[in-house]
Amino acid sequence: MAEPWPEALVEPEGGWDAIVVGAGPAGLAAATLLAQHGARALVLDEQPEPGGQIYRGIERARQRPEAGLLGKDYFHGAALVQAFRESGAAYLPETGVWNMTRGVRLHASRMGESRELRARALILAVGAIERPVPLPGWTLPGVMTAGAVQILLKSAMLRADMPLVIAGSGPLLYLLARQCYAAGAPITGLLDTSSRENLWHALKHLPRALRGKGPSYLMKGIGMMLGLRRAGIPVFRAVSNIELRGHDRVEAVGFDAGGKRHLLPAGIVALHEGVIPHQNAARLIGCDQVWDRLQHVFRPVTDEWRLTSIPGVFMAGDAAGIVGARGAEHQGRIAALGVLRDLGRLEVAQAEQLAGKERRELLGHAAVRPFLDRLYPPSRQVLRPADAATACRCEEVTVGAVRELAGRGYGANQIKAELRCGMGPCQGRLCGPTVTAIISAARGAAPEAADYYSIRPPLKPLAMSELASLPAGRD
Repeated sequence: MAEPWPEALVEPEGGWDAIVVGAGPAGLAAATLLAQHGARALVLDEQPEPGGQIYRGIERARQRPEAGLLGKDYFHGAALVQAFRESGAAYLPETGVWNMTRGVRLHASRMGESRELRARALILAVGAIERPVPLPGWTLPGVMTAGAVQILLKSAMLRADMPLVIAGSGPLLYLLARQCYAAGAPITGLLDTSSRENLWHALKHLPRALRGKGPSYLMKGIGMMLGLRRAGIPVFRAVSNIELRGHDRVEAVGFDAGGKRHLLPAGIVALHEGVIPHQNAARLIGCDQVWDRLQHVFRPVTDEWRLTSIPGVFMAGDAAGIVGARGAEHQGRIAALGVLRDLGRLEVAQAEQLAGKERRELLGHAAVRPFLDRLYPPSRQVLRPADAATACRCEEVTVGAVRELAGRGYGANQIKAELRCGMGPCQGRLCGPTVTAIISAARGAAPEAADYYSIRPPLKPLAMSELASLPAGRD
């Protein structure tokens, strides 16, 4: 039986220079660069394989010819993972970090046992989560996120075998539709909730979007839309008032589009309204947050080296604001260069020179973001959910219950204490953004005034046996 915590990976001689949390594009790029420059780097990741969500299962994909339907952008991850494997960076998969404190001290659990880890620097590259979509009926069996449907494709080439409806907004919506169609899934319709006026607001960002790598992103999007049209997949635009219907599972989707009410049969529904930073880890350690008005979400404050407000703690990738997979890769290297500079393994001038190249590449990939963010903001139905919709799935708290307390002046933590909203297994990841939006609307104030839940350890549910397995004797 494998040893959960090889001694050399708990307390190596000389200690860790840096611990990287997350093995997606940002974490892989950071760890690879750190190791290539002689730093002792350890990567911790919850998944069994490197790649993150975007490159999930990439090492096995080469052995599956059918994986080609995922697109050539997916296979870019193969080189990234290979470089990481060859770099010499230490790697512990299936490892969940459940606590972090200043001074870069972490508690993590693996194979049922917890350990304390220390390092001189920490790079949080924990990625993004999908924005919650609290629609009436979204808790019915058969209703999934777009990311969950994509996970099934990437990890096991499993596809929907019953009528599939894909609803929401954003580029992933069209990418998923293309992938599901290529896999042979029966797509009943794609429901795009982005309004026509969004395009007019986005046009002022188009000149910037035509710089750097922007045109290639735009052409890919246009190509996917044209491909769906050629495939004859029904696409409904400016969709509103979505309702998921069914008894024991989802059976149909009702919605408004084109001035009339529609009803589509559905056995599986994939919801998506964009992705947002996975913010609980940054909040737990105390990183300052700022409200991103374009992306409609909180994100941690970082400087040009990806350093947060906490000394020694860096953030890279979508966890620090949505930049996409290729942008995350460059941010990971910038964070690594910041660590190497601080550790004295690179001269300041050399670090600046290398970081300058990465920043230029990052700007090229980020050029299209303001256009996309303005074109695909979360729909009004997400920002102003119906009272009957479920806000907190874990504790089965309705939007109406949250809204009633918000109207009486309650804040996020008061609502949490009163309704247990945010105290379930997800630890507020799924209901936090919804509660913030409800409080903001109730107060008629900007979302930053609503703030967010106070995050406490453990970050995810932890068995008492795992807590008890921590060795005694550490300060």
